[in-house]
Amino acid sequence: MFAHLRYVLALLVCIALVAIIAGCGGGGGGDTAGLITFVSARDNANGEIYTMNWDGSAVTRLTNDSANNDSPKLSADGSQIVYISDTSGNMDIWVMNADGTGATQLTTDPAGDYCPAFSPDGTKIAFYSLRDGNAEIYIMDADGGSQTRLTNNAADDFWPNFSPDGSKIVFGRDMGGGDTEVFLMNVDGSAQVNLTNDAAYDNGPAFSPDGTKIVFVSNRGPGIQVYVMETDGSNPSPLTSTGPNHDCPFYSADGTKIAFGCNTAGNWDVYTMNADGTDQGNLTNNPAYDGFWRD
Repeated sequence: MFAHLRYVLALLVCIALVAIIAGCGGGGGGDTAGLITFVSARDNANGEIYTMNWDGSAVTRLTNDSANNDSPKLSADGSQIVYISDTSGNMDIWVMNADGTGATQLTTDPAGDYCPAFSPDGTKIAFYSLRDGNAEIYIMDADGGSQTRLTNNAADDFWPNFSPDGSKIVFGRDMGGGDTEVFLMNVDGSAQVNLTNDAAYDNGPAFSPDGTKIVFVSNRGPGIQVYVMETDGSNPSPLTSTGPNHDCPFYSADGTKIAFGCNTAGNWDVYTMNADGTDQGNLTNNPAYDGFWRD
């Protein structure tokens, strides 16, 4: 069901690391309202969308159906969640209220649409789509209107996230041969710049709330670890160092915490840490899948 997602965001890692699986590219379930949105198979094997506080409390299930629901992100004001679902038989972008009500389908393309993210003002949604034969970044109005392609090349482009001021989009690009890079472009698709320029797998980028840092994952060290760098790509530094698989890092609204997925002993859970990498802890501790991007 998620074969292409695994191809784009995980198979490249398997090639580079010989059977290490990463689920990102992204984004995780961003937050500016004091909540973490995530996906879990704890109550339903197909995966449902949940919210919880940043300390792991008040876990709340929002979806309850037979569809595959994935990749949730909150709007900046905390009122809505954008996500992907195959409720209609195809993987499309949906939006619902933050309490799980009012689910509305936004895209209908048969090729599949993935990894949606709200702009900071909530008026736009960036996503990637396979509708043109490979993965490209698109932008649309928050109601699904005016769908516009931003990237146009033979490479796969995926996992878009907006800068805090809404003027830029950071994303991942498959360069081939296991090399995935983090790129930055203007919100209209112009001025695309490679920030990482490294032969490793670099993906799943997200801005810090103050716009001074970008957090991402990379296999340039042992396993797939969480890294942080300046917004011009300089000074990349690892924040995690143990465990083979990490994905989908993103900051808390105040910038003091980072949430991320971590696979230990063959199971994904939601973790958090301080923005400097200290005080890493498992929030979910569940034998079922808990994360941001379903394997």
